[in-house]
Amino acid sequence: MKSIPVYKFSRFKYGAELLIDVIDYDRIRDGVRVTPVFSESFYSVTLVLEGDDEVSVNGQSLRVRRGTVICSIPGEVWTFGEEPKMDALNLIFEKEFLLSFFIDPHFLDQFGYLQSDRSSPFLQADEATLQRLLTLYREMRAEITDYEQKDHHILRAMLYETLMLLSRVPTVEPAERAVLQRSMQDIPVSRYMDEFTALVRDHFREEHSTAYYAGRLCITPNYLNKIVQRSLGKSAKVYILEQLMAEACRLLRYTTLSVNEIADQLHFESTTYFVRLFHKYIFQTPLEYRSKNMQSPEK
Repeated sequence: MKSIPVYKFSRFKYGAELLIDVIDYDRIRDGVRVTPVFSESFYSVTLVLEGDDEVSVNGQSLRVRRGTVICSIPGEVWTFGEEPKMDALNLIFEKEFLLSFFIDPHFLDQFGYLQSDRSSPFLQADEATLQRLLTLYREMRAEITDYEQKDHHILRAMLYETLMLLSRVPTVEPAERAVLQRSMQDIPVSRYMDEFTALVRDHFREEHSTAYYAGRLCITPNYLNKIVQRSLGKSAKVYILEQLMAEACRLLRYTTLSVNEIADQLHFESTTYFVRLFHKYIFQTPLEYRSKNMQSPEK
């Protein structure tokens, strides 16, 4: 099977790290023409302003129109027709952008339209709701592009409002569910990914090894790595480490736990190893990160 391109979030597109963006489809339409089948490693919520295009997400297809909202989660496969023409704004974000503020690791679970077991990736907003969403998208884009210092709190507040508003928008059931020809081998891949991400969400603090999760899924570590690489564009180990680093950042920002206590809480073999790993992925020591990002402690 031909490999599917996986697009990753450009974290430093605007200089300092920013894990949210709003993109006009005019800027990516040429890329979609060249690569009409692709996957993404981040959350994506596309607001269709005009169009009559056939779009598929994970094998579920719909002819979109004004007010259609296309929701996808990391690892899902998009398919466009030969000549995409729709006018749309695409809101993309990494889970870490919200979780570093809202603290609850299951925060996104409340939004059914962002879950892997949802009945459809498509919503259909009425005109009033479309206008409210469009205002939020444009305000987020202005905050991202017009200000040298992006205010993450303002952006999180607008993203949260957008997600809550989308919870009221009705789902559209696709007429077709098999635009992509998925082999029998693809079915367990999807199931394994769902189970893997759920296991990591529940156990990443104490279980860091790929072997642990492979064992829970009754598959080999090599096969698990292939599945995760294919779906998310990264290895299982890197995915686990990303959850650990996001949690470490949260604890440094919102608690008064010492670096030793955080290393112990996250079950690192030593504080020295934790500090070295943190610096490798965040490009700062834990204390440097805390001094620049410290917020009010948790209560």
